[in-house]
Amino acid sequence: MSRPKEDALFNRIEVLRIAQGLSRQQLADAVGVHYQTIGYLERGEYSPSLTLALRLSEVLGHPVESLFSVRPFQ
Repeated sequence: MSRPKEDALFNRIEVLRIAQGLSRQQLADAVGVHYQTIGYLERGEYSPSLTLALRLSEVLGHPVESLFSVRPFQ
């Protein structure tokens, strides 16, 4: 079994955002970032600050550890 890159951060932002019927723009507005930032996060091209991770957790209604992981989600 191969291990992910040490600095890799996986997330379920897109899945949870879509499940709640939110656009990238709506989620971005709710957490105070540009909508492109949401895209970067969803694609794993950007790791959020702790503050942004907590805001996403609050808006999406899930604990931070269910949004982000150092291992791929099932």
